[in-house]
Amino acid sequence: MIKGFKLGILGGGSFARNFITLFQAHPLIEKVGLAEALPERRKEMAERFGIEDTFETLEQLCDSDYDAVAIFTQRWMHAPQATQAMKAGKDVYSAVPAGISIEEMQTLIKTVEETGRMFMLGETSRYHPSNIFCRQKFANHEFGDFVYAEAEYLHDMEHGFKRAYQHSGGDQWARTASFPPMFYPTHSVGNVLSAVGGCMESVSCLGLKDTVDDGIFDKKISMWNNDLSNQTALFRMSNGGMARINEFRRVGFRSAPHKECVRLKVFGTKATFEQNAAVDNWICEGGEINHNTTVHDVTAMLDARPKHLRDIQLEGGEQDDFFASLSQVHPAERLPGSFAKLHNGHSGSHQFLVDDFARAVTTRKLPFTNVWFAGRVSAAGVTAHESSLRQGERLDIPDLGYNPDDIPLLDYSDITY
Repeated sequence: MIKGFKLGILGGGSFARNFITLFQAHPLIEKVGLAEALPERRKEMAERFGIEDTFETLEQLCDSDYDAVAIFTQRWMHAPQATQAMKAGKDVYSAVPAGISIEEMQTLIKTVEETGRMFMLGETSRYHPSNIFCRQKFANHEFGDFVYAEAEYLHDMEHGFKRAYQHSGGDQWARTASFPPMFYPTHSVGNVLSAVGGCMESVSCLGLKDTVDDGIFDKKISMWNNDLSNQTALFRMSNGGMARINEFRRVGFRSAPHKECVRLKVFGTKATFEQNAAVDNWICEGGEINHNTTVHDVTAMLDARPKHLRDIQLEGGEQDDFFASLSQVHPAERLPGSFAKLHNGHSGSHQFLVDDFARAVTTRKLPFTNVWFAGRVSAAGVTAHESSLRQGERLDIPDLGYNPDDIPLLDYSDITY
């Protein structure tokens, strides 16, 4: 019988609330605790989710007998906190980004190597239907040779970001809301690397100086001396191809129903995948465009409950589309039955990320979004930001390496629920 583990949540904000019930429901996680600095929030969260063990600080959590920490704090805190937790003997799940400098990522990787602890980045695009679809096509050699990819994260400040910063930043929230877009490249750079593999080797990036007079992207108050609200980067990839990345925080865009503000395009010598605002297209070498059958069917968010979940009766007037946060391309059969009636999010990714981490901690096999993957993503983003400060000067991206061959990746064959 596989022994479970105890997981402490660090940070009780809105994003953590989307994951707590999933961690609590996972059969490999014995208990979930909470570390939250604000007394009122700590009390409210403990009561809402039935959490028995609470801590005021990360230090208290690190001194406890909890085995792992899931970090949901503000984005520039992740790397130092993850390093501290691993040095205290804890495995770590981190919300994105993993770090905001090359030095932070080098320290994270070194800490994993020295401590043997598990680090996993909670990068949601790994489990977007479009990404899964493209990975399968590449595995089947249907794309041919890789040519070019595009990915973008179109998230306007007025589309939830400003409120989130106001909620977490107090009176000084505008100082942190100027977070450079390319410091948060996981949904774009991470999307491409997850779909096609490899790494970004060099970059030329341009930034757009912000024109909105609301005090956010203002160098005089910005924690990062940043006035760039939109950034576009062109990368040379290790496989010889190219990639263009957009990270926009001032953009007139809203997602279509069941679509995210994250989009992916992949071009090969034999086929192309296009994810647009309303429809996904698979275009083959002969020129035929398939947007009404195969691609739409597998990438649309719909009821894709696996067989072992379909017999569960929905209660309380719930509709049959309650499980609509999965698509046909999602490997839903590997999920525990305890997830059957729980929420999901970010195009069906949340449940898979929780399951990845639980399996990784238990089996000691690496998740795909391990610390070396996180390093490749963050290194590309921070170097792109530096390029934009130099008016697009092409810069080489530091090589932070790949996961070692002697540690196997998750294969999902050794645990069934």
